[in-house]
Amino acid sequence: MLPKNRRPTTPGEILKHEFLIPLGMSQKQLADAIGITRVRVNEVILGKRAITPDTAFRLGQFFNTSPEFWIGLQTDVDMWDTLQSNLSQYSKISPVNNGISVQ
Repeated sequence: MLPKNRRPTTPGEILKHEFLIPLGMSQKQLADAIGITRVRVNEVILGKRAITPDTAFRLGQFFNTSPEFWIGLQTDVDMWDTLQSNLSQYSKISPVNNGISVQ
């Protein structure tokens, strides 16, 4: 469920504050350990790059989490951003009546 009053925490913020800082690990060390560039890690942390399935699998394997954890964080942010950008359009859509069969 998406928060109503704030943007969800980004995967990069979770990565930095819940994993890297407690482990005393640098972005470079993480990048080297999971086989991606430091720039890619940095852009995820700064919110300039989304978590891809590839990144999710790498982070999941390294931190012993599921790739779905990382993708879920990204999906929450993407859904929030999309909702905020299109809310006025979505509010104009009427739900289908329960008694009508959609074919």
